[in-house]
Amino acid sequence: MYEKYTAIISAEQNVSPEFVQNTITLLESGATIPFIARYRKEMTGSMDEVVIAAIRDRLAALKELDARRAAILKSLTEQEKLTQELQQAVESAATLAELEDIYLPYKQKRKTRASIAREKGLEPLAQLIMSQRYNDIELRADPFVDAEKGVNTREEAIKGASDILAENINEDSYTRKRIRSLFQKESQVNVRVVKGKEQEGINFQMYFDHHEPLPKAPSHRLLAMLRGENEGFLRMSVEVENDHAGEILEKIFVKSNNASAEIVKSAIADSCKRLLFPSMETEMRQWAKEKADAEAIRVFAENLRQLLLAPPLGQKNVLAVDPGFRTGCKIVCLDRQGKLLHNETIYPHPPQNEVKESIHKIKSLVNAYKIEAIAIGNGTAGRETERLVRAIPFEKEILALVVNESGASVYSASAVARKEFPDYDITVRGAVSIGRRLMDPLSELVKIEPKSIGVGQYQHDVDQTTLLKSLEDTVVSCVNKVGVEINTASEELLTHVSGLGPTLAKNIIQYRNEKGPFSSRTAMRKVPRFGEKAFEQAAGFLRIRDAKNPLDRSAVHPESYSVVDRMAKKLNATVDELLENADLRAKINLREFIDEKVGLPTLQDIMQELAKPGRDPRQKFEMFEFDKNIHTIRDLHKGMQLPGIITNITNFGVFVDLGVHQDGLVHVSQLSDRFVRDPNEVVKLNQKVMVEVLDVDAERKRIQLTMKGQNTKAAK
Repeated sequence: MYEKYTAIISAEQNVSPEFVQNTITLLESGATIPFIARYRKEMTGSMDEVVIAAIRDRLAALKELDARRAAILKSLTEQEKLTQELQQAVESAATLAELEDIYLPYKQKRKTRASIAREKGLEPLAQLIMSQRYNDIELRADPFVDAEKGVNTREEAIKGASDILAENINEDSYTRKRIRSLFQKESQVNVRVVKGKEQEGINFQMYFDHHEPLPKAPSHRLLAMLRGENEGFLRMSVEVENDHAGEILEKIFVKSNNASAEIVKSAIADSCKRLLFPSMETEMRQWAKEKADAEAIRVFAENLRQLLLAPPLGQKNVLAVDPGFRTGCKIVCLDRQGKLLHNETIYPHPPQNEVKESIHKIKSLVNAYKIEAIAIGNGTAGRETERLVRAIPFEKEILALVVNESGASVYSASAVARKEFPDYDITVRGAVSIGRRLMDPLSELVKIEPKSIGVGQYQHDVDQTTLLKSLEDTVVSCVNKVGVEINTASEELLTHVSGLGPTLAKNIIQYRNEKGPFSSRTAMRKVPRFGEKAFEQAAGFLRIRDAKNPLDRSAVHPESYSVVDRMAKKLNATVDELLENADLRAKINLREFIDEKVGLPTLQDIMQELAKPGRDPRQKFEMFEFDKNIHTIRDLHKGMQLPGIITNITNFGVFVDLGVHQDGLVHVSQLSDRFVRDPNEVVKLNQKVMVEVLDVDAERKRIQLTMKGQNTKAAK
């Protein structure tokens, strides 16, 4: 059914047609990308999620192209314009642009200068001129002068015929292909400030008189220009050299050196100015915007992935603080499962300055709830609160950590938070979110709309449908990579498990509340609507920590349990012994267990899982402290070397939190002593780094940093 698609995608992705066909079949049957990548490696040649997603998206694009092709063929048939040659051209068109170029002359359009000229009977004159066989074209225009039709002179006849030629040139598919290629290679984007908007649009000052090649314009710069234009501060145009375009078109259309040819040249110039160039400019703006969107979305998705997979502190009793000055610091105490046990407010900062009372309260709560770690939001009053907490002499060692609270306010005001804590206000919910994201960033951040987390560039300017799809792919990938404990997971976390979705996630929670915790993966089948397909897709990603069968705690899929049983039987051992004894596992010859369904890739995955069942792929949690002597931006000065933590990565550089309520920027040119094309080559989100202050503008709240000559490994 999809042979044509398979051939195209196979060539584009440089992947075996067999693996592409298998992947398409799996996707069309409802299999998810994480499931295919993890449990169907034999069918796909061990493709990763990126390639599988590319196949899915290209398949959708090819289907859309064919749907448009069918609509065009239907329209041409109804117009009785479909010739064998035209049908062949439509059916062989490889892109949407090529398809639309072919259809353009037959598209119903509003009245144009050319259509008016055709109504006046000037089409034959246009054909005479285009033949370029005649030098006496004015005489040959005489028969077309007809006052009743509105053609009063030779000049009017020739002008009308020229309008027809200009439109024909614009609608010629080969011409459009050549000029499109020219624009894609050589177009220039020109930007200028709107007169009278110089002060109002001061943030876009660098683009007030800006010119650069459009194909080379970086994503962030193009999106900034477009934002300035949308906000009414800038005017942007996309142009190519008229002479170059004219040369290309004259080679195509000018075939002689007479009066007719001169009219054709004039028609070319008119077509370029009035029709072809404006059309191409619109296309190029869209083309460049799509490229810029794709790059911005890629950066956002990569940042989101790193944030979601940030190392968790793990199950600890946590006291979380949402800091504030006038309104006080909201405190919550959470147990090891993140359950809210207690909340109240302290006022250690101005104007109340209840320092002693606040210290006493924190100490008593730490003792009462056996607190092991304190999470402090990094917003307003964050550093002041951190300083207060670190000065408290606790009876035992307590971890005190600053947590990025970006998005906590979005969560606290959301329907999810209201449902979870209906009897508490947004300040309590925000503090809970801060504490929980220290314990397990992934579990908490899935409750927040990804684009509200604040780790991208121009996320509100890009195509929102494409952004949402990419970010959802990223969240799903991360959730399934880590795995989910079905007996403690939230509804939001379960929603992103392969094969589940909102309805099944809700049913799982309801079943768990009514029947108690799941004792085995088999028991999941008792959940309403948890059918065979959903079980196949989800089971391997769901964990049961206290299950009797040790494989239920692992990423080994239930469909492969029999393979593990055979391995254990071969060694006269139990599955538990196989898990516990590395020497025993070393005796296994994997090739003995290859059959029609299970190949070497799956067997290798099984062995890795048996070595570390249910292992968390995230890195180990590391402590981090800001410089104790730095509290505000005014404490910074040029030449200082400070520890910081990376909070955002963009194509133009990275933002680093120094603990002064204003992130500093390390421009991409300052990231390393060597040339850096992509910041992700040298740094990661949440990475601890040492930076040097290059410049500080306290009034504008701008900090310029460098990492040149610094150790880019985690700062101690």
